[in-house]
Amino acid sequence: MTGAQLQNALIAKWGKSYDVQFRRTRGKIFVQVMWRYLEQASFPMTPQEYQEHLEAVVTYLQGWGAFQQVMEAIRSTRERPRLGKAVSIPIELGARAAEWMVEEF
Repeated sequence: MTGAQLQNALIAKWGKSYDVQFRRTRGKIFVQVMWRYLEQASFPMTPQEYQEHLEAVVTYLQGWGAFQQVMEAIRSTRERPRLGKAVSIPIELGARAAEWMVEEF
């Protein structure tokens, strides 16, 4: 499982290499497919930086055991990233959730 596989899934679904970010809110972690994409002239990352970023994302997803869950959600969603609106995919961490949910003081 690689960043290239994630990029291919994004392209297959929406035709673009969208940015992918993590967001933690209300005690849950979400993968957010953002509206910015690599093929955009104003995209803030180079192609190499984008690949490195996706590899880091995949590393976390594999550590959480959630890579397949995210890939299936990308394939099955009817949502589409658009300006100001990301596609949010909740990640089910199960019993390991407490490891990743350290409260900030």
